[in-house]
Order: sequence, then structure tokens, then C-alpha cells
Amino acid sequence: MRKEIWFGLSILLAIVVALFALMPAPADMSNGHLGLLMLALVVVAIMLGFPTAFTLMGMGVMFAWFAFHSRDPNLAIQMTLDLMVQRAYSVMANDVLISIPLFIFMGYLVERANLIEKLFKSLHIAMARVPGSLAVATIVTCAIFATATGIVGAVVTLMGLLALPAMLKAGYSTQLSAGCITAGGCLGILIPPSVLLIVYGATAGVSVVKLYAGAFFPGVMLAALYIGYVLLVAKFKPSAAPPLSAEQRRVTLPPFAEALTGSRNTMAVASMVAALKGPRAAHVPAATLVWQLLVALLPALAFALVMGIGYGMVSAPPDAPTEMVELGAAQDLNDPAELSAAPDEGALAEPPTENAPEPALAAAPAQAAPAASALAAPVERIGAPARPVPTAYWISLAVGLAALGIFYAYFTFARLEIFKMLLGSLFPLAFMILAVLGSIVFGLATPTEAAAMGAFGGILLAMAYRRFNWGMLSESAHLTTKTSAMVCWLFVGSSIFSAAFALLGGQELINEWVLSMKLTPVQFMVLAQVIIFLLGWPLEWTEIIVIFMPIFIPLLAHFNIDPLFFGLLVAMNLQTAFLSPPVAMSAFYLKGVAPPHVTLNQIFLGMMPFMGIQILGIVILYLFPAIGLWLPGILYQ
Repeated sequence: MRKEIWFGLSILLAIVVALFALMPAPADMSNGHLGLLMLALVVVAIMLGFPTAFTLMGMGVMFAWFAFHSRDPNLAIQMTLDLMVQRAYSVMANDVLISIPLFIFMGYLVERANLIEKLFKSLHIAMARVPGSLAVATIVTCAIFATATGIVGAVVTLMGLLALPAMLKAGYSTQLSAGCITAGGCLGILIPPSVLLIVYGATAGVSVVKLYAGAFFPGVMLAALYIGYVLLVAKFKPSAAPPLSAEQRRVTLPPFAEALTGSRNTMAVASMVAALKGPRAAHVPAATLVWQLLVALLPALAFALVMGIGYGMVSAPPDAPTEMVELGAAQDLNDPAELSAAPDEGALAEPPTENAPEPALAAAPAQAAPAASALAAPVERIGAPARPVPTAYWISLAVGLAALGIFYAYFTFARLEIFKMLLGSLFPLAFMILAVLGSIVFGLATPTEAAAMGAFGGILLAMAYRRFNWGMLSESAHLTTKTSAMVCWLFVGSSIFSAAFALLGGQELINEWVLSMKLTPVQFMVLAQVIIFLLGWPLEWTEIIVIFMPIFIPLLAHFNIDPLFFGLLVAMNLQTAFLSPPVAMSAFYLKGVAPPHVTLNQIFLGMMPFMGIQILGIVILYLFPAIGLWLPGILYQ
């Protein structure tokens, strides 16, 4: 029998033994103990393979009937049915959940459009001179793909088909290759637009927008730690990540570039500008030169656009004051003497009769002058001079110009071709991701609206890459329906289960037990994270979030822990649980598409260093919470 089966059976046996050992005798058992019994039975039933959502619903309905029956036997059935309807309707009325199928649909569109294959190849060539370039390109591709999809299984499976054969062919260690793919694929749990963060936000009552803003930098930090580990392995153990050969790093130049350079490796911009003026223009069409020169100058044009917009923002005049001021001489409105001495000309008077002459303004020029000057004062204030540009802007401009100069000094025709490959694979996908996340983080759109925009952007990208067809659309819609139905039914089952657990008093029993331990906030945080990590072995993240988060969330207020920060730690923790043998789901995803000679033990060995890096990331995030809380604090203070 396989080791994984023995491990699962041992966990089941441990749960059953603990259940009978810790539970009191039936005569002493209270409703709270029935709630704990229900919780343990749900975990056992899920591990035995029963559908999670319907197991939660079934257990919840059965134990809710016990709770109502103990209060009023005559109304137990009616109250149980009412509870089911109310809980199901509350899930249906949750607007946040609408974004889940839209984000999933966007992910499946990007996956089915096969955009990641071009992205991986272009990143592979662009990072050819970086130590461990294939592994680094794999992690970067996984991070971008995870941002576009948020589906761990899809990322690991597709990168296992693309990157694993390429790394094994290049002589990379099997363990390092498997670890990069599995760890990089799990980044979708944390990096927005993560479905886990949406589910946690809906369960814990935390703003999904703040969760997305808070998870951005921890996700980038984790990807940077992975890349740093790969660079160290490639530096100190080159046999595990050998450098690419000159033939593998070679970039084929187009005919116009070969006509301009011959056998020399010259700078692209200078050569094209000289060709437009010199005799070589006869060998290459001018339209081709102008177009290629425009592509080469795109970084400079983008920099000029950004700095121009920035200059307009930092030098804009201050807003005109909005307070109400009295026209004419300034008066102290709190002084009764000045108020009584005010002239009566401005007092209310009867309207003039039909034939009465108009007040002669010209007869009192001295009185009109102060009013005219007072009216002119706001005009002068609105046309105030521009603010002085801060020094930081000029420093940024100088640094940017220096970076552009260095960039174009080494910008050969080979690098131009690499830039065009990235322009066709990385930048469109990155622009779509930034548009979706930026509109959410900066408050331009709700998560649901941004998800709809992302789904539409996925369709446009598939059309632009000529991958869009009816079969791809229908398959993506079918997979989206299956995944969304699973998540939504989980929410319905979790809502009924949580209500039954609260009715039985299980939550109160756990609260009393935890509070009786006299834990400090640090000890409670460590205990909660260890429990969540252990639950990540036998259970999926969806089950952990919808079943156990309602138990932890009420305790956070007592220990003065921010639910937003707790959610970031939980997301990173569950990402670690995906890599922890022997029930690491990402390992089985990769094993399903790996060559036959790649064993499951090799995949597990490759995952272990990355699991240690993730634990280090959790510690860093806990010690420096500003990594996750700085951006939400700046944007939504």
C-alpha cells in the first residue's frame, strides 16, 4: 500500500482515537460537545472522500435539528428548514462572491489561449545570462501566470508541461526543477487576484480590496526569496543549475538587422538612425527602419510620458480655498460690536416697485470699489502660480535618464529582438493584470467590476493571439461553472454548518478553552498558524477557510489581532501547506504530467527547501507587518 494511504489512514485513526478519548461520557455531554463532535466527524468524512459541500450541509442540518429539538421539539423541523433557506439566501445575496466566477473565467481563458508558452520562451531567452536562468524564468512565469489565473492546479500542470522538460534537458537537477514549479505555482494562493482572499474576505468580513492591497508585497517578497535561493544554488552548486550554452543563448536576427550589422554586434538605435541618413537605407525599406526605431524607442517614450504626467501632478497649483469669506473688509463674526456696526446697505429691503429707478451704482463709486476688489480676489487666488517642483522629482528624472542612457548603450539588435518578444508576450498580459489590480486597489472599480473587465480582457488577448474559438470559450465557461459551483455550494454548506455549530455552543466552548489558557497574542498567533498548517495536510484551503476560519475569527478581537493581517498570514501558511509532504497537492499535480522517471519522492525533496523559504517568509511578515499593512494603510487610511 502507498505511503500516502498509510499516512491518511493514520490521521483518521488519530482523529477517531482523540474523539473518543477527549469526549466526556454520553451522560455528561452538552450541546457544545456535540458541536465539537460534529466538527471532528466532518473532517473524518471529508478525508474519507465525501463531497465537502454536501457533507457540511448534511452535518449542519442534522445537528441543527438536535439543537432546535433540545429547545422546542414541536418546531424543530420548521426552524431547521427556515435556517437552511435563510443561510442559502444570505450566500446568494453576497455581492463579493460574484467576482469569483469572473476571475476564474479570466484564468481559464488565459490558460486555454496558450499565452504562457510564449511568455516562458521569451523570459527564458531574456534571462539567458542570469545564473539558473531557466529556473528563474520558471518562477517569474509562475508568478505572472498565478496573478492572471489564481488557480494552483492549472499553473503547476501547465508549467510542468512547459518548463520541466526544458530544465531536465538543460541538465538541471530534478529536485530543483520540481521545487521551482510547485513553489511558483502555489504563488497563486497569495498573489492577487487570489480566490482564497475573496473567500476569506467573505468569511471574515474583511474588505477584499484591502486584502488584495495587503497581499501584493508579501507575494512579491516570496517570489524574490525563491529567486534568491535559485541564484545561490546556481552560484555554489553549478551542477544543479548549469549555465546555458552559447547556442541556447543565441538569438536569430531578422533580415533587416543582418543587412545593417553584417557580422558585427552593433547598437540598434544608433545603427537605425545612421541607416536613415546614410547609404544603407537603400538596402532596407525606410518604413521598416522607422517602425523598428519606434519600437526601440518605446521605453524612452514611456519614461517621457510618466515623467510628464508626474510633472503636471507635482507642479499643479494648490486648490482654491473653499471657505466662505465676507466680501469687503474682514470682520470678526464672533464680535457683537462689529456685527452691530455693520452697514445697513446689505440688509434685506422691500423689492423696488415696478416704476422705481434702479439703485445708482455709479453714484457711489467709492462704495462699489471695495466690492469689485473683493470679487476680484478669488480670481487672483484661482490663478495662483504653480507650486515649486520638489527636488525628489528632479532626482528621479536624473536617475531615469541615466538608466535610459545605460540601457540604450547596451541595446543591441539581439536585445531588440528579445524586447519585441517580451512586448508580444509579457507586456499585454502584464497590462491586463495591472489594469485589473490597479482598478481595485486605487478604488476605480469594485472587485466584481474589475473581474468582469479582466474576463473581457482575456477574451481580447485570446483574439489578439488568434487562439479564440468557440471550443475554447465553451470549455473555459464549462470549467468556470464547475469550479464556481463548487465554491458557492461550499459557502452554503459552510454557512449552515457554522450556524449549527454556534447554536450548539461549540464556538463558546472553544472560546472558553482558548481564553482559559491565558495565551499572549504571540502564543495565540503561533498556535493558530500551527493548527492551520497541520490542517493543510489532509484538507484543501477552501475547506480550511470555510470551516475553521469562523472559529478563529471571533477570538482575534480578544487578542487585539487585525483580521487583515491574520488573513495574510493564513494565505501564506496555506501556501506552505500545499508544499508539505506527504499530502502536498501541488506535488500530485506535477507528478501527473511529469516524465515517468521523475518520482514523487524526488518532487517532495525538491519542495522541502521552498517550504523552508515560505516558513521564513511567514516569520519575516510577522516580524515586519508593514510589508503587508503599509499599502492598505496608505491607500485607505
